[in-house]
Amino acid sequence: CKILRCNSEYVAATLHLRGGGRAAAFCTALRSYAHCTRRTARTCRGDLTFHSAVQGIEDLMIQHNCSKEGPTSPPRPRPPAPNHQGFESLDICNYEKSFLYKHGQLPSYQHCAAFGDPHIRTFHDDFYTCRVEGSWPLLDNDYLFVQATSSPVAKGSNATVTSKLTIIFKNMKECIDQKVYQAEIDNLPAAFEDGSVNGGERPGGSSLAIREHSPGQHVEIRAEYIGTTIAVRQAGRQLSFAIRAAEEVAQAFTEEQDLQLCVGGCPRSQRISRSQCCRGRAAADAARALCKELLPVEDVYFQSCVFDVVTSGDINFTIAARGALEDARVFLPNAEKLHIFQ
Repeated sequence: CKILRCNSEYVAATLHLRGGGRAAAFCTALRSYAHCTRRTARTCRGDLTFHSAVQGIEDLMIQHNCSKEGPTSPPRPRPPAPNHQGFESLDICNYEKSFLYKHGQLPSYQHCAAFGDPHIRTFHDDFYTCRVEGSWPLLDNDYLFVQATSSPVAKGSNATVTSKLTIIFKNMKECIDQKVYQAEIDNLPAAFEDGSVNGGERPGGSSLAIREHSPGQHVEIRAEYIGTTIAVRQAGRQLSFAIRAAEEVAQAFTEEQDLQLCVGGCPRSQRISRSQCCRGRAAADAARALCKELLPVEDVYFQSCVFDVVTSGDINFTIAARGALEDARVFLPNAEKLHIFQ
């Protein structure tokens, strides 16, 4: 029932009509008031406010000696739409814009990666080589859950590689339905598990989207509603994962969610020393020469490449390390942190 709108329009129309000589304007406003109540009659039939308004109009028309026929005032113009710079009209499914509006500056971002053996670069720029066979959480926070499943790189080897990735984008009511992305070796889809390529039918559904950079080799998932971008790659017989996440999102977890490889690295019992790989001088020299072609700076990406090539005998690990470095170059908020030396 919209009778209150009729009431407010009448009050607004007559607010300035005081004193004598304005009876014609009062009559015009009253006829408009009556016309408005007739439009709401069906929905307001059982409303006491509606019946009071109808009775009041009749009394006022008699009092002001108004004719029921005559001109009516034009409808009041609607208020202008809110300023697009105002928060009311801001797209809440664009994290960066919302953060800028609230805080007057852009958000801080963090980067994590898992590639090769796997090697883990944490959000805090610590670097570990891990054995972590089986399924381990890379991320587990209020917005995202990412699980990596690892298996031995070769029979009897301590070294493992990521063979499966499961990424869950948790439901966010204004923006997206919950979406699950799964990748396995030789199956790097450019769609979520339900076949969709965005966040669903909600108003902000397009704020989550998948893009295929290279079929079967490189997929990028953009989640604008949480200021996050994820890259999933396959090189040889291993998958790699890289993420650029808003700091607020990366840190949105409780004490119970303490096991996250992207936050704390792998547990001490699961860490491998990269120097253990390279006792055979000839194999190490050959691996160094291969890795140097794609990774001229002898940082942890280069060291990881040498470790992986020697351990597995698979030269595709040079491509995995190069891909991880390229993701870091794109995702890292501070370019000075690109290279880590240990």
